Amino acid sequence: MSPAVFHFLWEVNFGAVKEGDSVRTFGRLVSYQPEESKATLSIQHAARQHQVVVQTTFVEPFDPIIGAQYIVLGEIEKAEGGDGVMVHARVLNCVDGVNLALLQRGVNEQRSYFRERGESKGDAATAAQQRAPL
Repeated sequence: MSPAVFHFLWEVNFGAVKEGDSVRTFGRLVSYQPEESKATLSIQHAARQHQVVVQTTFVEPFDPIIGAQYIVLGEIEKAEGGDGVMVHARVLNCVDGVNLALLQRGVNEQRSYFRERGESKGDAATAAQQRAPL
């Protein structure tokens, strides 16, 4: 299993992740159906409302706070009915009070760091190949 990469909620539903990927994301809890072990997280981005269904089977008993912010860590599955995806939660934590703008900035900074690190590793590998005797 690959490490869980942080994805914004709006990325989860638009093909940035594929089935079986481990992800971390966050959103506001807008509904919980205990009989189905499903919760729905939502967030607004670029004037659009984005939602993802979270399977809560592995994190129950779950004491939901509707309207609170949550971070979820889990694996992506196809949603029942075939439209969209669902996160099968391994961890679901209330993080009400977290500065979301700062969290988003931190995620973007981390992505930049990993992108630069990946490029420098690629440059080092290319240089090593060029120096290697034939």
